Amino acid sequence: MSADARAEDWIVLNRANWDERVPIHAAGGFYDLPGFIEGAEALRDFELAEVGNVRGRRLLHLQCHIGTDTLSWARHGATVTGLDFSEPAVRTATELALRIGAADARFVAANVYDAVEALGGQTYDIVYTGVGALVWLPDIEGWATVVASLIAPGGFLYLAEFHPFSNMLSDEDGRTVVYDYFDPEAQVWDESGTYADPDAPTTANVTVQWQHSLGDILTALSTAGLRVEFLHEHDFTLFPRFHTLTGTDGIFRLPDQQPRVPLMFSLKASKPAN
Repeated sequence: MSADARAEDWIVLNRANWDERVPIHAAGGFYDLPGFIEGAEALRDFELAEVGNVRGRRLLHLQCHIGTDTLSWARHGATVTGLDFSEPAVRTATELALRIGAADARFVAANVYDAVEALGGQTYDIVYTGVGALVWLPDIEGWATVVASLIAPGGFLYLAEFHPFSNMLSDEDGRTVVYDYFDPEAQVWDESGTYADPDAPTTANVTVQWQHSLGDILTALSTAGLRVEFLHEHDFTLFPRFHTLTGTDGIFRLPDQQPRVPLMFSLKASKPAN
């Protein structure tokens, strides 16, 4: 199959990839589901600080995977819904919700572009998404339109995501530019394993991803009618994606002697109240 043909079949290839990795992630140490069930926090400190108090608020997590972040928001008092295109992920999240006593949590299997219909037109006080989500989406403007439609008046989007600048850099050193920041074309990858277990045996290894610049993301949200309240860039990331990164407790940075670059960003974009 040619690269162009595989790119056209992006959702089938990407779903197969994620479906296969769900049991690997559920059983492995990266997500540490036994620890999570016992009460471990899945959210990062900066997310909790930037989102603020969620008690009593309706929160939707798009591209929620196996639901650990979603259910952490439930533990902080939100009424949560998670949406993901992987049915095995949704089943795992639903089972996890029952195991921690979050019976009110709802998980729905659907493509993010179909979220409005899949969720019955419901709107939410907070739409939360990110941490490796946007590279899987071909149409960032369409995504922003969907997000804006899901936010209730006066509500907001909170996005925490890997910085697109970091996607330019070599996995070997985190400093050599090897990829085009402005490349609009689909990128077809054939890689075994997973970020949670690089040595895991896998067969559904072809994925299709897209690079979206920070300007494209901000413009898409603004065009969709949302007001960006803040954009924070961070000098850390959440896993050792470059061989030179150092860190503990899920926070990794470039070595002290190396100039810092943005590795993650977070933003809040609100919808005007009626």
